[in-house]
Amino acid sequence: MTSLTYRDAGVDIEAGDALVDAIKPLAKATERTGTMGGLGGFGALFDLKAAGFSDPVLVSSTDGVGTKLKLAIDSGIHGTVGQDLVAMCVNDLVVQGAEPLFFLDYFATGKLEVAQARDVVAGIAEGCRIAGCALVGGETAEMPGLYKGGDYDLAGFSVGAAERGSLLPRPDIGPGDVLLGLASSGVHSNGFSLVRRVLEATNLTLAAPAPFGAGTVAQALLAPTRIYVKPLLAAHRAGLVKAAAHITGGGLPGNLPRVLPEGVVAALDARAWAVPPVFAWLARTGGISPDEMLRVFNCGLGMVVVVAAEQAEEAMALLRDQGEGVSRIGVLEAAAGDAAVRVEGLSPGWPA
Repeated sequence: MTSLTYRDAGVDIEAGDALVDAIKPLAKATERTGTMGGLGGFGALFDLKAAGFSDPVLVSSTDGVGTKLKLAIDSGIHGTVGQDLVAMCVNDLVVQGAEPLFFLDYFATGKLEVAQARDVVAGIAEGCRIAGCALVGGETAEMPGLYKGGDYDLAGFSVGAAERGSLLPRPDIGPGDVLLGLASSGVHSNGFSLVRRVLEATNLTLAAPAPFGAGTVAQALLAPTRIYVKPLLAAHRAGLVKAAAHITGGGLPGNLPRVLPEGVVAALDARAWAVPPVFAWLARTGGISPDEMLRVFNCGLGMVVVVAAEQAEEAMALLRDQGEGVSRIGVLEAAAGDAAVRVEGLSPGWPA
């Protein structure tokens, strides 16, 4: 028997080392106050006191990108799913009043392609830059036999902090409070198993012009998830936010009740916000009912913010100054039992 090497088994240590060298400057560009050390250690350090916290509560989150990755792999467009990964984690932190501090990623593949992996990590670094958190490390796993060809998977992990008295949601949420919707950039990172099923029923290829947006089908669908961290933190620090809900899997009905107390119902008007064309295309092409659209997709709202009625205009102005598209989408009303969502204005063909 000839002498075997790890490379013979399908694992290229040199490629892994080359990737680390390629991403070190990307990670360094995301450093922020509190970061200690760099890539390459057995663990990453962060100084909460240096970051300005006096009585912090740590908040953590982990998530992935789901089957949106399949579109990235099939189209060869890898530069945006990294931002999706960061967004799915840091948006979950900020709705609890926390400032994202640092991020770690897990990249698993069957055969490590350095250029492909660097594109993914470049997207992660861009997401961290937008969110204001540091990319402090991660893990690259090359696992031949478990993943095929150029397939890969991603997981992200983020830690944030909030001063003990500033956590969200606040306890003073109640009837009369106003609901503001922050516009999404498109499908974001949820519901792609259904998106892909709709695509399979058409003659469209990923390289075809998108009938619902600019560029190709792949480019339009791979628009990265919007990161709401800095605008929402600005509104929160101004004392304007009572609660916020990141609209991910489960849509408005599944996510908004998570931050509402018993005894209120979120009364929404579907005519109050603009729905991106991709959702009308999905509903029409896939024959998807309005209720199913709301249950699966964000339908144009990536974040919902609860504010006091007398502060609604101030909050809208601040968020718009921060670059957000904001709509007044409803109010909280008194109700018996658990918190729920009621959506009015749904025509049979909504959102077409």
